[in-house]
Amino acid sequence: KKAKEITVLCDAEVSLVIFGSSGKMHEYCSPSTTLIGILDKYHKLSGQRLWDAKHENLSNELDRIKKENDSMQIELRHLKGEDITSLHYKELMALEEALENGLASIREKQVDLFDIMKKNEKMLEDENKELNFMLHQQGGMPMESREMENGYHQRVRNYQPQLPFTFRVQPIQPNLQERL
Repeated sequence: KKAKEITVLCDAEVSLVIFGSSGKMHEYCSPSTTLIGILDKYHKLSGQRLWDAKHENLSNELDRIKKENDSMQIELRHLKGEDITSLHYKELMALEEALENGLASIREKQVDLFDIMKKNEKMLEDENKELNFMLHQQGGMPMESREMENGYHQRVRNYQPQLPFTFRVQPIQPNLQERL
């Protein structure tokens, strides 16, 4: 309150930062100024350095990262197909090449996954054959053989689903409505 009064009555640039005992920070800065501006004026008039070289380097690095982030956001929008009307021919060609490279990479990964799935399928088939052979050697009969002997209807009667299912037929033709 007093800092606001001094700002209004004396037409002064005032900045106040208070740290409470709980660690909470409160601040006030005159409406026409910024805290950085006031700190720069203090530095020039007093000759004391509030910011050392390390802090300036960090500040510069922060500014550089912000600019890089902004440019990456713009590039991401371009990759999504947004704001491409402002791009020049060479930029559009580079964008097209980047998209084609990404698509080729995705297709390559897809082929690799397909090959892995084929290998896994082959391994599982071989393991299944080996287990059926071992079962047959021990005197048992593989599951497929027993089902074939009992027949299709025997399997259907013995089938017990874990969850009950209900179905309702929805006729497509209007004349079927009358029959139901």
